[in-house]
Amino acid sequence: MKSPDYGDKDPIAALATSLGESALALVRTSGASGGGHSSIDILAGVFSRPQALLAAPGNTTVHGWIIEPASEEVLSSSVTSKDVRKKLDEVVVSVYRAPHSYTGEDSADICCHGGIAVVKAVMAALKKAGFREALEGEFTFRAFMNGKLDLTQAESVMELVAAKTGRGREQAVRRLSGVLEKDISAIKAMLVDVLAATEIYLDYSEDEFLSPDEESEGALPNKALAEKAAKRLRLLSELWSRERIYAEGALAVLAGMPNAGKSSLFNYLIREDRSIVTDVPGTTRDWIEAVISLDDIPLRLADTAGLRKMDRNTPGLKEIDEAERIGVERSMELLEKADLVLYVVDGVKGFTEEDREFFVKYSETQKEKPLVALWNKADIANPSGFPDEKIKEKTKAQFIPVSAKTGEGIPELLHLMAGLLEKAPQPSLPSSVSDDQLLQAAGPGSLRQKELIDSALSEIEEALSMAGRGESLDLIAPLIRSAVNDLGEITGEVSNADILKVMFSRFCVGK
Repeated sequence: MKSPDYGDKDPIAALATSLGESALALVRTSGASGGGHSSIDILAGVFSRPQALLAAPGNTTVHGWIIEPASEEVLSSSVTSKDVRKKLDEVVVSVYRAPHSYTGEDSADICCHGGIAVVKAVMAALKKAGFREALEGEFTFRAFMNGKLDLTQAESVMELVAAKTGRGREQAVRRLSGVLEKDISAIKAMLVDVLAATEIYLDYSEDEFLSPDEESEGALPNKALAEKAAKRLRLLSELWSRERIYAEGALAVLAGMPNAGKSSLFNYLIREDRSIVTDVPGTTRDWIEAVISLDDIPLRLADTAGLRKMDRNTPGLKEIDEAERIGVERSMELLEKADLVLYVVDGVKGFTEEDREFFVKYSETQKEKPLVALWNKADIANPSGFPDEKIKEKTKAQFIPVSAKTGEGIPELLHLMAGLLEKAPQPSLPSSVSDDQLLQAAGPGSLRQKELIDSALSEIEEALSMAGRGESLDLIAPLIRSAVNDLGEITGEVSNADILKVMFSRFCVGK
């Protein structure tokens, strides 16, 4: 028996909903057998109304029963098989005819009752009838291979399934509707024009066709078009940080000295008592995490062990018991992974030397990572003089007084956090790009797309630089051609079978 493969046309079936007790479940089928029988033909063999199913036009439903497959004995008898075969479940079948289906093949979705035993019985009947279990993402793989989706849209299907917030869903829907594909295709068309003009010049004498202005600007035909393409690629690249935050979420870490009020603040922000709060320093021995939605950003908020000393090799750390020592080390490791650090200062004790040590070291090692300093217990401790001018000079941190007891400063903190996490790359964007356009834009939705955009951008920028230095078009043309191929790989016009298999294998079964 051959192993199932993404490239075959076998009839496949898979449960598209979770296996568990529910009102309804959905089983998807698609494909055709080697003998030319479509999935609908095969399904008719285990359906109580086979003729009605076979005659059903696309985008219609048929009511009936899934029945057990016919045995050899039944097939050889003169008795009508459906009269003796057991009914397994009452169902509604949605019929889709090629090419007007999700996969581009004849397909049928079976809506059955959601009991675990029912679903298993239906799947067993389908396997006996001739279906095999679908591989992860195989339905979407077939949709891509049959031209129903480009690769950006195929990837957005899983983004949509995994979306954690409304904004994440909206961005995935934009890519699914083709917004990113249209943008990539438009940029690719510009570069194809540049490449075509370049190759025409290569067939003839450059001096014969280039104007004096073109010679002074660098020997690259349609240079302005290449520059426009580079600007649009740069915008897409810079949108990645925003898209990643909406899709994957961000990690915000609460850090600070023991008993500064980190756990109380953590509990207040997530609206439940998750961290143990006592007056004993070092109560939190390991970090604890919860997920909240912050202005439609999925935010992983982590409460960490008190840092005590920044330098792990100092004698003071030896006085801490082993569990807390490990907790401090894990806190330090988590800080390095954080997208945003919230450093909590105990307002009653004031800004200590250990706090200052943290800010100095942090400003030296994590210059680009946002840092917010929180003067906690502001309801009983006046934050005047926080922070001192020396610290202000050495760090770009934001400073906010808050109270985990009264909620003072929390709205301002949440607003600031959202702004820091979603900060738009405005300085280098074209002035013609409005805030509304940025909001409606769909940047790359995966690291694969981002890396290919960056690769194409790098190649075009190098081509423009070489043109400015007067380099030969023989050296410039391959860079433009490579950028065109990179953009084709984003949408799937240029694809590698092994890469496709790895990509779709990350999808859930039934998609």
